[in-house]
Formats: sequence, structure tokens, C-alpha cells
Amino acid sequence: MRNLPGWAARLRAERRQQLWTQRDMAKQLADAADVRTRARMPERESLIRMIKDWEAGRHQPKDPYRVLYCWVFGIDEAELFGDDGEHLAQGSPLFEGEIEALELARRVAASDVGSETLDRLESAVDDLAMAYQGTPPAELLERVRQHLSYVSHLIDAKKTFVEHRRLLTAGGWLSLLASTCHIDLRQYRAAATWLQTTAQLAKHAEHPEIAGWCLETEAWQAVTTGDYRRALRLTQGAQAIAPRGSSAYIQATAQEGRIWARLGSGPQTRDALNRVARLVSPLPMPAQPEHHYRYDPSKSDAYVATTLSWLGDPAAEPYARQVLARLESAADGPFRPRRAVSARLDLALALLAAGQPDEAGQLTLTAMTSGVLVPSNYWRAREVINAIEARRMPEATELREAYRELNRPR
Repeated sequence: MRNLPGWAARLRAERRQQLWTQRDMAKQLADAADVRTRARMPERESLIRMIKDWEAGRHQPKDPYRVLYCWVFGIDEAELFGDDGEHLAQGSPLFEGEIEALELARRVAASDVGSETLDRLESAVDDLAMAYQGTPPAELLERVRQHLSYVSHLIDAKKTFVEHRRLLTAGGWLSLLASTCHIDLRQYRAAATWLQTTAQLAKHAEHPEIAGWCLETEAWQAVTTGDYRRALRLTQGAQAIAPRGSSAYIQATAQEGRIWARLGSGPQTRDALNRVARLVSPLPMPAQPEHHYRYDPSKSDAYVATTLSWLGDPAAEPYARQVLARLESAADGPFRPRRAVSARLDLALALLAAGQPDEAGQLTLTAMTSGVLVPSNYWRAREVINAIEARRMPEATELREAYRELNRPR
């Protein structure tokens, strides 16, 4: 395999990271095609043979298959088929040490999988979920994909039923985190693909909380694109699936409140906020409050601040100030920069409603230049900028320039 072309290795590695067989890959390509293209595609068995040839490096795919591959994986053509991206298939030396450590532990335990390997893998999953708050999404995504590749490596190893289920669960959390990173980067096609994988793994692992998170994550993506009615259906579906009182259930309920606020429905918004308060009130502060998939009281406060600011409630300003002050003082645990930058935007929106656009502009500029704001939240900054421009304030020019710089291709 040393002479395998980089593009062929990438095709195989990307497929395996999605935990797809070559037959699954053929279905994904066919599903991504439009009606006219699909009608010209060969029968499924022929397409599977073509995929085998491509992954063996015998010849490169031609259009429309190159385009379809890019759509399915969410990767541009130059990156997937060019000669300069072999790191995607082989992994970054910066993070592959984590995988080497896991593999060494497995071999030391003299087991195909074994409890010790799974314990370390589950610990790595928690570490990645905790790193979400302070790690750039592209960097975190690379680490997550390395671990997903390792999960894929273990799928066919000998193991007990319990070990197999634990492995699928770890894969489910990792694929969920991968989809979240893609949403943060506004790579929605790739996010959708990982969410499909997450749903499949949750089903096979019989893990309703991951299934609930899957719908809640899709709901957040719909919020970022302004599709609030679809977001509402998804978040209500998440509450129907997730175990009552679980983090996924609470998150979905809180998300429902934010969506009702976007739709301008005060009674439904406050009903959702009250339901969240009842769910959160008995919860202790977790040992690891920065864990992305564990709900905690301080996260509830941050969501209330967002919801009130989106609703235009006068209580939003003092509430958002309180949340931001607590986050910056790290009173509720480790500093969470992602939450802090969102709190600034919440406060900025509340200040606009309170007739204080000067401070709103300063907070928004700080958020945009922090290096922490992720692309999926740019629209929240744009919302404040539009309001300041509508007031014809002199600060609008600086804010618009900062926003252009934020969106400049890197």
C-alpha cells in the first residue's frame, strides 16, 4: 500500500471514518446525485466495483463521481483529489500520538478490544467534549476524526456484545462532536453526513440520549440558517426521544425556548424557560461543567440570557450582564471562552433594545476580534451590526470592516 496514491488513500480513509462499507458508499453517491445523473449511473454492483478500483488507485474518478464524492464528504475537490493533502488520510503528527497511545494500551492488555482499551477511549471522548469550549473547531475536528478512524479500526476486531456496544457508543459521541464542529465551520453537507452516522450508531447501540442529541444538534443548525419552524419540529422530536431529565432532554427544551423567542411568541418562550428551570433546579454543578454534552446550571443561565435577548425582554440586559460577569470570573468552574463570547453578543442585543447602541457596538467588536467567535455564530454579530447601521451611527463603518475581516477566506 506504500505506492497507493494519496487521493485513493483519502477516498478510503474518508469512507472508513464514516464507518461505511463500500456498498454504503455506493448508496451515498447515488443518493447525492440529482435525478438525471442518477438515471445515467450504473447498477449498484457495478458502482461498488468502481469504488473498489478507485480506492485501489487504479484510476481516478471522473465527473460526476468526483463532484458527488465532494458533496458526500463535504470536502472541496482540490483537497480530496489533489496531491498536497495526504495528511488527511494519514493523520496529523500533532495528534496521532493520542491514537498511538490507545493502540499501545490495547496491545499491552493483549486483547482485541477489551475493557481497558474502551475505558481509555471513553476517557478520550470526554476530553474532546471538554476541549470543545476552548479549541478552534477545525483543530478539534482533526483530533475527533483521528479517534473516529481508530474506532473504525476496532469495529471488526473480536469483542463481546457489551464491548461492541460500548465501542458503538464512543463512535456515536465522536461522530456527534464531528458534526457539531462542521456546523461551527458552516460545512453543512459534512455535518449532515456525520449526523446520519450518529443516528445509525445511536440506533445500533440502543442509546436514546445520543439520538436525542442528534436531533437537537440538527435543530441548532436550522436556527443558524433561520429555519425556525424546522428547528422547532426537530427540538420537540429530540425531547420525545431523549430520556427525560437527561442532558439532551434539557438542552432540547432550552433550545425550544430560544426558537419560540425567535418566532416572537412570548407565552411559549416563558413556558419553555419554566420547564428548563424545573429540570435544572435539582441538578448539582457537575465536576466537569465545560463538558459539551453535560448540562449544568450555569449553562441554563447562559441560555436564559440568550432567550430573553432574542425575545426583546427588558430583563435581558441585567441578566446578560450577570451571566457575562460570572463567566469572566470563572465563578462556576473553568473559563469557557465560547460561552463568554456568546454572552457578549446576548448583552449587545439586549442593549440595542434598551437604547444603548454605543456599548452594544463595543461588545460586538470585542466578540468579533476575540478569535473565539465561530462561523456558525457570525450571524449574531451581523444582527447587531445591521441594527447599528440602521441608526446611521459612525461606529457602523468599523464594525462592518471587522465583520468583512471575520469572513475573509483564510
